[in-house]
Amino acid sequence: MALPAPPPARVFAELVPAQAPAPAERSSLPALPGREVHVSGSAELSAGPDRARVSVRLGSRKGAAGAARSSVSRRLQYIVQRARQLGVPEENMTVTEDFSRAENTYQMEAEVCIIFSDFGKMQNVCNLLIEKLGASVTVSPPHFYHTPEAADTLRRQVCVAAVGNTRQKAQEVCRLFGQSLGKPLLIKEEETKEWGGHIDSHLSNSPASLTLQERIQNATAYASCRVFAVFEIKGKENRRNKLL
Repeated sequence: MALPAPPPARVFAELVPAQAPAPAERSSLPALPGREVHVSGSAELSAGPDRARVSVRLGSRKGAAGAARSSVSRRLQYIVQRARQLGVPEENMTVTEDFSRAENTYQMEAEVCIIFSDFGKMQNVCNLLIEKLGASVTVSPPHFYHTPEAADTLRRQVCVAAVGNTRQKAQEVCRLFGQSLGKPLLIKEEETKEWGGHIDSHLSNSPASLTLQERIQNATAYASCRVFAVFEIKGKENRRNKLL
């Protein structure tokens, strides 16, 4: 009869003995049904952001409506054109424009939002715009984030890693007792956690003053997973496998 299992949170491994088979059956069974090892395992992984969003803002205030529009349009055309030349796809750029009148002047404002998957290319584009257009444009610090696909990949990877660690633990426990690990009978995901990165307080006190690497670190995602598994114990460990 199996011994009652202790609380799962405190279990490292549990070997559950089987009822002894009849003498006539001992030699005919390759595995011993009911002999199980119960283990829990965990894993923790991280993934850096796979996207960055940068906004380029520009504007003009003139006494004539045409002059205000023309001033912004020339710079806007230059920004979009140079971004394309540096390899930014058309679908990764969004342009918005706003035209208004304030007292006796006309004000034209525009914003180009650019999504990057290549952070090196992002730096090249931002550096070029700042160099060529100077104070006539405002380039925002990059906002790093994860796409849903990248987040799902991290969740799958950490779960698979936890299952692998659990199987390895079960294998080591069986070897300790000279037994051979069999097939899995139960694998259950018990707990998953996700959290974002963080910057040490002494590095920077203001988000606006973070370096590029600090921003990437701050946007790094972390995930952990704990699983519980039950494996069959096949019997005596093969000596050849033990030597390997």
